[in-house]
Amino acid sequence: MRTTIIKKTLRVPLSDGAAGDGGATARQLDAALVKAGFKASKELIEHVSCLDDAEEYAVTVVRAVKELIGAQAQHNPYFKDFPHNVPDTVEFWLECVDDAFGKGIGFSGNLLDLPKYGRVQHSYEAMLAAHDELIPSLKDRVTVLHLGGTLDDEIVRLYLELATSAIPLGEDDRALLGELATRCLDAEQPETVPTRENRAILNAARLVAQRPLAGVDTVTDVLRLAAEASGGDVTLREPTRFRSFRRPERRALLTALDEVARQPGKLGDVAQNREAWKRLGERLHPHEHPFEHALDVFAVARQEKTARSFAGQVEMAFADNDADLALRVLSKAPGMLLRQVDRLIRNGASGVAEAVRTAAPDVSGRVLVSVLEHLSNREQPDAARVFANRGRKVWIADDTRAPLDAGAVAEITSVVEDELVRRLPDFSELTIDPEVLDVVVPMSGTATEDGFGVLPRGSKLWLDGDVLRFFVHWRQKAKRTDYDLSAVLLNEKFEYKGQLSWTRLKAEGAFHSGDITEAAAGATEFIDLHRDAIDAKYVVPQVNVYSGEGFDDVAESMFGFMSRDLAQMGKPFEPSTVRARSSMRGKGKVALPVMFEREGDTWYGTWLHLYLRGTSWGNRVEENRDIVKLIASAALHRRYFTVRKLAELFEHKGSTSDGTKIHIGLTHSEAGGVTTVAELGNMLSD
Repeated sequence: MRTTIIKKTLRVPLSDGAAGDGGATARQLDAALVKAGFKASKELIEHVSCLDDAEEYAVTVVRAVKELIGAQAQHNPYFKDFPHNVPDTVEFWLECVDDAFGKGIGFSGNLLDLPKYGRVQHSYEAMLAAHDELIPSLKDRVTVLHLGGTLDDEIVRLYLELATSAIPLGEDDRALLGELATRCLDAEQPETVPTRENRAILNAARLVAQRPLAGVDTVTDVLRLAAEASGGDVTLREPTRFRSFRRPERRALLTALDEVARQPGKLGDVAQNREAWKRLGERLHPHEHPFEHALDVFAVARQEKTARSFAGQVEMAFADNDADLALRVLSKAPGMLLRQVDRLIRNGASGVAEAVRTAAPDVSGRVLVSVLEHLSNREQPDAARVFANRGRKVWIADDTRAPLDAGAVAEITSVVEDELVRRLPDFSELTIDPEVLDVVVPMSGTATEDGFGVLPRGSKLWLDGDVLRFFVHWRQKAKRTDYDLSAVLLNEKFEYKGQLSWTRLKAEGAFHSGDITEAAAGATEFIDLHRDAIDAKYVVPQVNVYSGEGFDDVAESMFGFMSRDLAQMGKPFEPSTVRARSSMRGKGKVALPVMFEREGDTWYGTWLHLYLRGTSWGNRVEENRDIVKLIASAALHRRYFTVRKLAELFEHKGSTSDGTKIHIGLTHSEAGGVTTVAELGNMLSD
């Protein structure tokens, strides 16, 4: 848990060990952190200096930061001298064939049958010996670690931070919240839990511990709770195999369900998850308990009773081509009204802007921001409509929608912006780190991945350095697994210029580290891009599952990138040069973590966090380059709700002498007073 807290918060919990002389260890810790691109705060160094168990404590800190940036693994490329001496692809293949014949092995035409292909031929130590020491640069990343409170205090603090998040958490954070909820049953509890998924996670811990449930006010809340308590999907996207509940648990679930179902209007939500309700009914045995209203829920699920949903009333109005009736119905549900604004305008409903003005104060900031972003992209048709579900799996369709009326869009945009401005905190002074201006304000944890330096989908960042290097690392769990790092090269018109992969190891100004085809102890592949030599405007990295375990199945999988100057030398993986390290966890077989754009002396990266379905076996860059071109073009042309846009709203609000000073950055500083981009999402979502 101490390691988890360091990785999630960059705070190091206090040691509860005895006092002693840890001065020498403190200096060693500082040196080790610098090599990894981190720096201990003054308070942390002083704390380590006064510990008797300083060495064990320091080891935990270093291990945590190495895991955070992916430096815990031995990143050993196939070509020992990479990025130097990368051979021509066909030349390399012939070399592998000659090696096989020299060992008396025939060649069947399958590269995987060649003993030299896909298996690293040198030790990690031999690779290190082939590279000079990294020459430090002022451009190298330095991330500060701060001293936190006691371990128990930090556990509760992290628990409250996750539980009270106003934006939906990602899968990893939901799992962590579940663990913390069990540990913190007797600790301070959050006053409010804004997101329903989080409520279900907390209630699942209470259910098992036979504690009172809280915040259950829809039938779907009960279903989410049962799914979470069964180890299933609290988002209800994936089917859950409900477990057998103990009698007290069944009574608690049915009691909560009975209370909600006393309001007939609540039964309209049952049809959305009819099959799940039928499966849950088999586990709860509702007929064994005197809960009349709970029985109605399962009767609706079995279609023995009818309960028309609110959404059904809206659909009937649209089906009758009566957009004004649809608007009147939607006016009873402010959040749904805002989500249907585009449809209402397209179908000619009158008075939409005024209805939005009335509804906006009762709508979450997350919905307001999503509407604002959506409308900003409806001025003209997109080259392609790119859809991504909560699991980040992507599909593409032609944009056949007619542009919305500009006047209607401007009127509604003004109403939504005014409401967001009203909700912003009073401030006396606003300063913003330039590096965060093009970062998307996070409204959901599902549009990103767990990791270090990872930003929400659509966020842009800039990278100095002559060389941009990105990598994939994976470690198989149960069977041989081959991931392939590749990249599509595009010109300024998004036309195909070439690619880097195991079938093309080098291009103008670009080099591949070599194909590795199994990863029992972990494997890493790299691609180098030399900014001033590469003949491409855009570069879209991708990771293909060629064979074996998928991204959700392997023991470990990550993507990351680093930058350095040509004079820096160093081994292929230098922790202090890592700018970002993202986990890869998705259902598709092709991962598109990020794309890069070359502009003058700078690389600009745009986070994608997308997965293509791919095929069950043999995914290659040559087969999906056309869809990648469409995704890259759509991602760069889309307008997102960024910190830059938020700064405009702050400007509209205007400063006040009695307001607080606000500084927006990516991480907290030692001096404090920084509002991080992640906190902005929570602030707007309240």
